[in-house]
Amino acid sequence: MKKKIGIKGTGSFVPTREVPNSYFEKIVDTSDEWIVTRTGIRSRRMIEPGQAMSDLATSASERALEMAGLPPKKLDLIVIGTSTADMVSPSAACIVQHRLGAKNAVAFDVNAACPGFIYGLAIAQKFMQDGSHHHVLVVGGEVVSNRIDYKDRSTCVLFGDGAGAVVLGHANEDGDGEILAAHIYSDGDLWELLYVPGGGSRIPASYQMLDQGLQYVKMQGNEIFKYAVRTMVDSAHKVMESKRVTSEDIAWFIPHQANMRILTEVAQRLEIPWEKVIVTVHKYGNTSAASIPTALDEAVREGKIEKGDLILANSFGAGLTWGAVLLRY
Repeated sequence: MKKKIGIKGTGSFVPTREVPNSYFEKIVDTSDEWIVTRTGIRSRRMIEPGQAMSDLATSASERALEMAGLPPKKLDLIVIGTSTADMVSPSAACIVQHRLGAKNAVAFDVNAACPGFIYGLAIAQKFMQDGSHHHVLVVGGEVVSNRIDYKDRSTCVLFGDGAGAVVLGHANEDGDGEILAAHIYSDGDLWELLYVPGGGSRIPASYQMLDQGLQYVKMQGNEIFKYAVRTMVDSAHKVMESKRVTSEDIAWFIPHQANMRILTEVAQRLEIPWEKVIVTVHKYGNTSAASIPTALDEAVREGKIEKGDLILANSFGAGLTWGAVLLRY
């Protein structure tokens, strides 16, 4: 019999440096009104020089472990969803394992862009269902601020940095909560809609790569919008149908915080009232894999999400990748 898995603790961390829209007014042809109208973003957080993704992920993980009341040595597995690890190798998960002192945990990264956290939950659920792994840390963390071209107004205003984490454990029958279903998808045929061309084995680091700006995010925004809305709605419907749940049953919807237009469109198509949608994009921007776990942790700590609430979360990103998770907190 498959064991049930629930969230035991949540945590998040964003850099202290706040970057308002007025910053971009000085460096590109844009305005606060233009940014807010098209994205809903008013501000975002970015790392200071010398900070890296593992710094954010470690802090978020420590907070999740504290809420769970679990010492790091009890962790069996660490999965970090990120496309912006500190370095090419080793994985960010191994660095976080070291910094936490989680000596007994297997650690690895999942590079699935924005849905990385949902991919991590789906993977952790599989590891835990047979009872072989008891406590798992799943993190979504990104530092996108050094992957964007600050001369490109269509992308530079969108992104921020952050990390969110959850500690998972086996659930019992006394209101522990449960991950009911996690569905993940990919379509590599559409990889050229959103990608970072430089820095890998095909175009390794070089002066020429830097001169051509190939280390920066390249995105076809209009096409991404259409696929994002379509796939997020489709994955949400499928995960709800798998558990015979309707939109009316959902207590809170946590969509990937890409931009306000996508959030609004997806919520409307799913017929989920706006007052049930957790929104952080206005203050953090698009933090990729960090957006859902960060929003989840904030809503828990603010008392919005309570034990027993049914939560739907879904995301979409480069790959193309997308997915949805249905859980009872």
